Amino acid sequence: MKINLKNISPGLIVLATSVVAQASVESSLMGLKSVLLGSILPIFAVMGLGFAAFSFFTGNPNSKQHLMYAVIGSVILFGAQSIVDLISRLVN
Repeated sequence: MKINLKNISPGLIVLATSVVAQASVESSLMGLKSVLLGSILPIFAVMGLGFAAFSFFTGNPNSKQHLMYAVIGSVILFGAQSIVDLISRLVN
């Protein structure tokens, strides 16, 4: 039987690699969470604010809406760690 790698989901790959590496799924997910919340999501927040500022300075009529979305998104992205901690405390 031949395995088609195109049909394998990324979640299954994370689980399989954690089993092979003798690591728990929880530690793999904690590592993924730290990478996302530590570097990737703040970059997106700053990019959104930069786009909104560029839109505002170029005189785009939707710039106020872009700025509002960027600020709301940045609050959510920079507060993501607190949101995750709150939910994990509520579950436990």
